[in-house]
Amino acid sequence: MTTDAGYEARYRAIAADLAAKIRSGHYAPGEALPPQRELSASYGVTLMTLRQALRELSDESLIVQRPGKGTYVAPPHLAYQLGSLRSLADDLREQGHDVRTVVAGRAMRRAPAPVAAELRLRPGDTALRLERVREFAGRPAVHQVSWVRRPVADQIRDRDFTAVSLYEALADAGVAVARASEVVRPGLLDPAAARRLHEPEGSPVLVSARITYTSDAIPMVSDHATILGSMMEIRTERAATGLSLAWRATS
Repeated sequence: MTTDAGYEARYRAIAADLAAKIRSGHYAPGEALPPQRELSASYGVTLMTLRQALRELSDESLIVQRPGKGTYVAPPHLAYQLGSLRSLADDLREQGHDVRTVVAGRAMRRAPAPVAAELRLRPGDTALRLERVREFAGRPAVHQVSWVRRPVADQIRDRDFTAVSLYEALADAGVAVARASEVVRPGLLDPAAARRLHEPEGSPVLVSARITYTSDAIPMVSDHATILGSMMEIRTERAATGLSLAWRATS
């Protein structure tokens, strides 16, 4: 009888193998993957196990499943990214802005259910909760809560995050960061972030939710950043071959 742990290990191994083939170009953007029955036979697993692996790839926007037609490698435009894979503070400094980071809290805590799901943790698992405030143009502008999975969290928890970015700390710990999935949406300032940013609750904000993955497709960091809409905006320059991202203070 297959255990839950064994089942999970098998579909994640299949997902990692298919993801590697997609990223290497073995399966090109827009190309159809082999039929599910063929794939399940080649991996020696049931259709249920294969479909769970495909669900993982779909969640990471690597494939698109078209009912009645098959499974296709996602075209490049579906992997839309805002700028390079850097921290917010690094983006601002690159543009010549003075950024100050205040560490508001750090502790190993039980990950909340949504974070545990994002980082693929088991119920009750702990992770490093790192809370920071970014001061921009002399005022608090960004409230950021990052969750880092173990065992890497144990290696970096005592770093000076007022001077070192989280991505730098991960690199120093030997973690190869490959990509991030990020959603930025409008929102209203919640009570916890309002206290840190010294702004009225309900003020307009931008909310960034980012999951950072290693080269092995392991979700390593779950980030939630609240950005004051009264102080900053996201500005993009679009070109035929790419996109650049700029942050600036607003009047």
